[in-house]
Amino acid sequence: MRTLPRWILLPAGLGALFVVLPLVAMAARVEWGEFGALLTSESSLSALRLSLQTSLTSAAACVLLGVPLALVLARSDARGTGLLRALVLIPLVLPPVVGGIALLYAFGRQGLLGRHLEVLGLQIAFSTTAVVLAQTFVALPFLVLSLEGALRTAGTRYEQAAASLGARPSRVLTHVTLPLVLPALLSGTVLSFARALGEFGATITFAGSLQGTTRTLPLEIYLQRESDPEAAVALSFVLMLVAIAVILLAHRRRVA
Repeated sequence: MRTLPRWILLPAGLGALFVVLPLVAMAARVEWGEFGALLTSESSLSALRLSLQTSLTSAAACVLLGVPLALVLARSDARGTGLLRALVLIPLVLPPVVGGIALLYAFGRQGLLGRHLEVLGLQIAFSTTAVVLAQTFVALPFLVLSLEGALRTAGTRYEQAAASLGARPSRVLTHVTLPLVLPALLSGTVLSFARALGEFGATITFAGSLQGTTRTLPLEIYLQRESDPEAAVALSFVLMLVAIAVILLAHRRRVA
């Protein structure tokens, strides 16, 4: 802090206040006397349970797909890698509802792939699987971006040393590369889980809002906002607490 000019504390404080003040205001609106009852309603518990289940599944899918993708982007110098990176990171800048429309035209009943799956009796759109796909679509870039940066920072000297000693590529990957970037992998996974947990636009567009099937916690909050504002505030507060815990965990992993 001694290397920073004192005047920078003013805009930094204003920036922090701009983010924290709405959260404090929301927490102040929580009806603590009815907090437990609002959270234990059947619709709230169903939405919370579905959100946790789908977000964990999406985080696992991000690891299975994102780790190989990040390795290719970080270690490959083939032509077209830059274009591939740009395409993979598109969900970061697209409005989620646009992502939902894209998924619908890919996996919907009349979609590019969905029409063929329909013939096989597999319907993805407006199902729990659609929720997982929507969450994975928007969360995958977070893991790829985090892990690719760590791989580039780590370099290849240890991998080359292991290969020169006779280690096969798979052994180098599992015993050298992944342990080197494990903190980034863990933080990227946690951030992917957090992004999946808060996903709304792509989910409601591609999966709809069916209680117990596709209505996640963000969708439940949106619906409760009109019919029961107190319940919406309570659920929002819970989601905020989960998000804070996830971010703190991710930061702790990154520092470690």
